[in-house]
Amino acid sequence: MPANTAAIASARAFSYYLDRLLGARPEQFERLAARLDHCFDLAEMTAFADWPAFDSIDTLMPALRQLRAAVMARLITRDHAGLADLHEVVTTISALADFAVQQALPVARRSLAQFGDPIGEESGEVQQLIVIGMGKLGGFELNVSSDIDLIFIYPEDGDTNGQRKTSNHEYFTRLGKELIRAINDLTYDGQVFRVDMRLRPYGDSGPLVMSLAGLENYLLSQGREWERYAWIKARVMTGDDSYLSQLVRPFVYRKYMDYGAYGAMRELHAQIRREVARRDMAENIKLGPGGIREVEFIAQVFQLIRGGRERRLQLRSTRDTYAVLAELRLLEPETVSELLEAYTFLRNLEHRLQYLDDQQTQNLPTSEDNRQRIAASMGFADWHGFLDTLNQHRRRVTRHFEQVFFLPTEGAAAHPLQALWQELADNDISTTLQQLGYHDAADVQRQLRSLAASQRYQQMPDSSRKKLDALIPPLIEVAAGFDNPDLTLSRILTLLESISRRASYLSLLQEYPQTLQRLASLYSASAWVSAYLNRHPILLDELLDARVLYASPDWPQLAAQLEQQLADCQGDVEAQMDTLRHFQHAQTFRLVAQDLAGMWTLEALSDELSALADMVLDATLRHAWLDLPKRHCEVPRFSIIGYGKLGGKELGYASDLDVIFLYDDDHPDAAELYSRLARKLTTWLTSVTAAGSLYDIDLRLRPNGTSGLLVSTVDAFRQYQQKDAWLWEHQALTRARFVCGDAAIGQQFEAIRHQVLTQPRDIGQLRDEVLAMRAKMLESHPARDADVKHARGGIVDVEFITQFLILAHASQHPELTRNSGNIALLGAAANVGLIPAELANQGQSAYRHYRRLQHAARLNDSQTTDDIPQEDYRHVRALWQCALQDEA
Repeated sequence: MPANTAAIASARAFSYYLDRLLGARPEQFERLAARLDHCFDLAEMTAFADWPAFDSIDTLMPALRQLRAAVMARLITRDHAGLADLHEVVTTISALADFAVQQALPVARRSLAQFGDPIGEESGEVQQLIVIGMGKLGGFELNVSSDIDLIFIYPEDGDTNGQRKTSNHEYFTRLGKELIRAINDLTYDGQVFRVDMRLRPYGDSGPLVMSLAGLENYLLSQGREWERYAWIKARVMTGDDSYLSQLVRPFVYRKYMDYGAYGAMRELHAQIRREVARRDMAENIKLGPGGIREVEFIAQVFQLIRGGRERRLQLRSTRDTYAVLAELRLLEPETVSELLEAYTFLRNLEHRLQYLDDQQTQNLPTSEDNRQRIAASMGFADWHGFLDTLNQHRRRVTRHFEQVFFLPTEGAAAHPLQALWQELADNDISTTLQQLGYHDAADVQRQLRSLAASQRYQQMPDSSRKKLDALIPPLIEVAAGFDNPDLTLSRILTLLESISRRASYLSLLQEYPQTLQRLASLYSASAWVSAYLNRHPILLDELLDARVLYASPDWPQLAAQLEQQLADCQGDVEAQMDTLRHFQHAQTFRLVAQDLAGMWTLEALSDELSALADMVLDATLRHAWLDLPKRHCEVPRFSIIGYGKLGGKELGYASDLDVIFLYDDDHPDAAELYSRLARKLTTWLTSVTAAGSLYDIDLRLRPNGTSGLLVSTVDAFRQYQQKDAWLWEHQALTRARFVCGDAAIGQQFEAIRHQVLTQPRDIGQLRDEVLAMRAKMLESHPARDADVKHARGGIVDVEFITQFLILAHASQHPELTRNSGNIALLGAAANVGLIPAELANQGQSAYRHYRRLQHAARLNDSQTTDDIPQEDYRHVRALWQCALQDEA
C-alpha cells in the first residue's frame, strides 16, 4: 500500500486532471490505492454499480461518468508508474466504450417503451439496433481522451407495435439520440466519451440511422475511397454482425490486388498535410510528419491492396496487421520493428499529453513546466533528450512512409520519350525508333499507332489513359535495351492492351517503375512467360520484390502458407479453388523467373515443379474431402498415385498430371464416397474459374483405362497388375510413385510396384512386345528429326530402353526398380553390366540435351526445335541396338 500511495502521489504531481479528480472525490483515492495492482477489467466494470437497476438515462449517466473517472484514475497511475503497457491502456479504454454503449442501449430502449418493439416488415421479427464502432474504437485501440466514432444501422424497415406506432426509422433515430445523450452529454460528472457520428453515410447531412438495405445501396453506389479506409476498422458492438460483415467486406477488400489504393491514400495524406500546414500543426504527433497517422496509413494501404486476397490482413488492429505484414514479408521485419517501436513511443506520448488535463490533444506542450512533465513521464532527464528521441522515431516513420508511398512528383521532368508517344499520330517516329535500336521501326510505329487508335484505348477513363500514357515511353526505352527489342515491345503492348481496363494493374506498374525492367526481361526471354502473364496479370505483383521473386522455394513454409489461405476461405469452395490457382500460378511464375535467370538445372527445376504439384494435390485432396457431405471419417483412406512426368519428377511448366486413385477402406459406403471424391478432385483440379486453370489431369492409366472404375481398391489394383495388365501398363509402372494421401496405401502401392517389376520375364518375348509397341506408336506419331520426343533415337526411345532394361532384369537387379529417373537408371544399368558405360553416358547426355531443347521450345511456344541433335540420335540408336538387339 505505501508503494501504491507513492505511485499515486507521483501521478498526481504529473497530471492536473488526476489531481483535481482525487481532490474532489476522496473515495476514488481509496479505491485507486486498493486496486492499483490490477488492471481495470470488464468484471470490475460490471461490479462497479448495479447496472440493471437503472431505469432511465438520467439516473444512468452519473454512474457511467463515475466509472469513467475510476478507469482513468487507474490508467493514468498505472501507466505513469510503469505498471501498464500500451496494450492494457488502449484495450481498457476501448472496453469502457463498449461497456458504456452496452449498458446505455437497454436503458434507452426502456425509455421508448410507449412505442413498443420495432418489427421488420420482411421477417416479422423484433429489430435490434446495430451499433458499429469505427476508427480506433473498432480496432480496440482508443486513446484515453478519444472521441468515439459510431454508426447506427438497423436491419429492416417496418413499424413499431406499441400504443404509439411509428416507423422503425423514426424509432431507431430516437433510440440513437438517447444513446448519444447517455454517453456524450456534459454533466456535473463530466462526459463518458464525445460521440462523433460524421463517418456515417452522407456524413453530417445524412440520417442518423440507416437500414442495412440503405447502407448496402450507399456503399455500392456512392461509397468513396476514403470510406474504404474508414471501414477497415469497423466493428459491430451490438446487434447481429453476420450480414453486415458480408456487406462491408467486398466494399473494403477488393477481390484482386488493388494498387489504385496507393493514389487514394496518398491524396488523403496530402489533404491532411495541407491542413497541418494551414493550421501550423507540424508539432502534432498524430497528423504531423512522421506521426501516428503515417504509421497507420502504411499498414492500411497494404490491407486495402492485398486484403481481398490475403484474408489474414483483414484485421482491425494496427499492431496485429504489422505482425502479419512481417510474417508475409510484405515489409521487412526490421522495418516493422522500427515502425512498431515508433508507434508505441508515439501512442504512449499521446496518452501522456492527454493525461495532463484530460484533453483530446496530440500537440506537444509549449510551456516549460509541461515539457518537463512530459519528458520525465517518458523516462527522459530533460526536454532536449526526449525531443531527440521523438524526432528520431518521426524521421524513421517518414522514411518508411515515403518508401511505401513513393511516386515521382507531379513537377518532375517528363520522360525523354514522352513526346514520341504524344506526337505519334502526326509525326513519323520510325527514325527515332531505329536510333533506339529497333530493327523494324516501321512495324513498331504501326503497332504503337494501332494501340493509340484502338477503341479500347479511346474508351479508357481519363485517369487510366494518363497512367498508360506515362508507362509507354519508359517501356519503349526499356524494351530497346534487349537483343530482340521489336518482339519484346510487341509482347508488352499486348499485355498493356489486356490490362488497360484494370486501372489497378496500370497503377502497379506506375507505382513501381523498377518492375518495368523485370517485366521486359521476362517478355524478351520467353513467349510462354509473356502469354502466361497476359492470362494471369495478377502475377504482376510478383515482380515487386526481387528478393521474393528469386528466393528458392521453402516448400514446408509455403505449404503452411497455402493451408492458412485455404482455412481463411472458411469452406467457401469457389474461394478455395481460386486460392489454389493463385498459389500455383505464383509459384510457377517465380520458378520460371528463376529458370530464366539461370538459377536451376533442368533436372532441379523439374524436381521443384513436381514438389509444387505434390503440394497442390495434397491440399486439394484434403479440402475436397472436407467438402464431401456424409463422409464417415475425417481423414480419407485414399491416395493419389502419379505416373509419367509426375511420377518420374520430370514435370515441365504446362505438363498434364497422369494420376490414378487408390483406396483401402472396408466401410460399406467407401466405393461411392471415394468415387465422389475422385470426381470432386477432378473438378477442383481442371475447372476453369475466374482465376484460371490449375492442372489438366489424365486418368487413362487406371486399371482398364477409360472403361475402368475411377477409383480402385488396393487389392483390385494388385490383382489387375498381376493378372490382367498389359505390357505398356507395366512399362508405365516404372515411372509411378505415391504422391499424397494415406501413407499406408502408398507403402502398399510401392510393394505392388516392386513385386510386379521384379517378376521373371521371358526376355525374348518381352523384346518382341516392346518392339511391336514402339512400331505401333510410330504409326500414330511418325518420327521427325525436328521432334526430339518422337524422332528415332529421341526421348521416347530412351524411355523404352530404360523400361525394357527394368522389366527384363529387375528380377536379378532389384535396384533398377528405384524411381530415380531415366538418367540415373541408365547409369544403374551400366553399373550392373547390362549396357556399356560409354553408351550409357552418351544416352544420359543425349537425354539431358533433348529435355533442354524441349524445355526451350516450350518457353518459346514451339513444338519443334531448330537444333537437330543428329549425333545424339545416333548415340541413342546405338544404345537401342545394344539393349534390344534391334537393327531397325
